[in-house]
Amino acid sequence: MSAQRAAKVDEWHVDVDGVAVATDSEGYLVDRSQWSEAFARALARSEGLELTPAHWEVIRFLRDYYDAHGVQAQVRVMIRHFSERWGPELGSNHRLHEMFPGGGPQKQGNRLAGLLRTKGEH
Repeated sequence: MSAQRAAKVDEWHVDVDGVAVATDSEGYLVDRSQWSEAFARALARSEGLELTPAHWEVIRFLRDYYDAHGVQAQVRVMIRHFSERWGPELGSNHRLHEMFPGGGPQKQGNRLAGLLRTKGEH
């Protein structure tokens, strides 16, 4: 790891029950194995988001999808899944983005789920 990268890791963290968990500058975990529900709650708090049961359902879906497929779920996959589960209005793109106002379900949702930054993100 370069000295520049190491310095950046030291500057960014989320306090999870008194333990500093390293993130990158946008809040994505540096080490996925450090994810916990406590991390998701702490990160959500720092982003001004209160996690509801629906948020947790999306977070668990994202984690399960990644575990099953080795890639993050595309937004269209989330819309199809949650439209079937919650109905077309509640599972819509608009509603998912309202739930995750800090970048939508693919950015903010992935951060909260402890997944890595998606391809093409800056």
